[in-house]
Amino acid sequence: MDTEKHKVDPIASSSDERTGAATVALVGAGPGNPGLLTVRAVELLGRADLVLYDRLVPVRLLDFAPENAKRVCVDSLHGTHPERWPEIYRIAIDAARQGLRVVRLKGGDPFVFGRGGEEAEALRQAGIAYEIVPGVTAALGAGAFAGIPLTHRRHVSAVAFVTGHEKPDKTDSFLDWPGLARFPGTLVVYMGMARLSHIVEQLIAHGKAADTPAAAVQWATTGRQRTVTASLHDLPEAVRSAELKAPSLVIIGSVVELRDELAWFESRPLFGQRILVTRPRHQAGSMVARLEELGAVVSVLPTVEIRAPHDWSPVDCALSQLERYRWIVFTSVNGVEALLTRLRHVGRDLRALGSTQLAVIGPSTADALRRFHLEPDLMPPVFDSESLAATLLPHVAGHRVLLARADRGRDVLRERLGKVAEVEQIAVYSQVDALDPNAEAMEALRQGEIDFITATSSNIARSLLSRLDETSARRIRSGAIRLVSISPITSAAIVEMGFPVAAEARIYTAEGAIEALLTLRSQGP
Repeated sequence: MDTEKHKVDPIASSSDERTGAATVALVGAGPGNPGLLTVRAVELLGRADLVLYDRLVPVRLLDFAPENAKRVCVDSLHGTHPERWPEIYRIAIDAARQGLRVVRLKGGDPFVFGRGGEEAEALRQAGIAYEIVPGVTAALGAGAFAGIPLTHRRHVSAVAFVTGHEKPDKTDSFLDWPGLARFPGTLVVYMGMARLSHIVEQLIAHGKAADTPAAAVQWATTGRQRTVTASLHDLPEAVRSAELKAPSLVIIGSVVELRDELAWFESRPLFGQRILVTRPRHQAGSMVARLEELGAVVSVLPTVEIRAPHDWSPVDCALSQLERYRWIVFTSVNGVEALLTRLRHVGRDLRALGSTQLAVIGPSTADALRRFHLEPDLMPPVFDSESLAATLLPHVAGHRVLLARADRGRDVLRERLGKVAEVEQIAVYSQVDALDPNAEAMEALRQGEIDFITATSSNIARSLLSRLDETSARRIRSGAIRLVSISPITSAAIVEMGFPVAAEARIYTAEGAIEALLTLRSQGP
């Protein structure tokens, strides 16, 4: 028998039988901006059982993973930095052998100064199937977001990526200083801030012109981005004066001169503004993405949590006799998703709605209906309960109405519609205070590292403001931290608790709150 022909490939044998895919994925998370994550990375995160991530990976990327996926920051593992690597390999290998799907989420690109090669070698030696997913490496992100093209036909046609931090026990450097000094293109130095003076000295000593344009970019692609430009000779002092620290990289070459005309990111209207979003995490994504697009540094602090109702029986009873209702009224996205998901759960589908008409409080709720292939029959001109009640009144008189809502909130709709119609109100979800006092965002608030707070409902506002420490409360009352409200009802709740409202949305949506924030910001500090 030819044993070679019948040898079992250990890599193929460790693949995920559910999908035929590798069980471990080494995934590039990009340089910091969540929008730069690849589609393939999102796909793999979406079915991960375990995510091993680096400290510099944006925490928001973890939201792409299933809720029950385990998340482990490798920087929290015991030991020094070099001692943690074997532990990372072991965790990934053990999990893969248990049949778990592992995503090793690494900043930038795994194969560009990211030790991805070493991790792939460890997986190969253990017989674990793996996949490599490239990410936007820091040099590309920093160049693009700082307005510095790494190549340009009028300037240079080559670019070199160099590490400024080599293995400590190396006896000889891999860096060819004479060659780098003569290199006829752009030099990008990763992880070089601690040795910047030495790097500059070596380049100049080996022939690089001291007046070569240079830049250092910190926290590239995020709202925390800071860019310093100077001649190569003066760059170390400029970096010290600006107090730039890691994570940063250095770009050296004539293309740095183009930054004056090509810089774009730092001019975004909310660039550098530190904004706290207090919505439930699963609903915060679109608002956070929009704020980041405008240049903000966004922290997410969920103050309430959406859960199933304590008792489904009133909901199930209503769903069993939907033909009795002329109108179903939805006052939130959560209400739509909860009721229609439960409809499927009890074995019915959209046909059960028959000729029942559907009313929504605003455009976000309407969009939620459309995701179920339903079109709302009525939406008020102003997106609040008062306007919805006034708009509905002539349509519901003498009919039966079903209100699908949270287990707490105002009774405006039931009270006003109940004067002309038979109204049944059911709690299709529960809204529970869920603010974590130890959350990173809460600590940022305590430390005065927040400029604006968005309050997108009265319940959210009350939950947050009732849990503030004295220092944070004082900062809000003094205007050092400014509250932006989504509606007059939310504003009233804020004022009732003794806090000022700095701005209020004219259109009562998350986008309206962002517009109010933009107007407030344009007026200055």
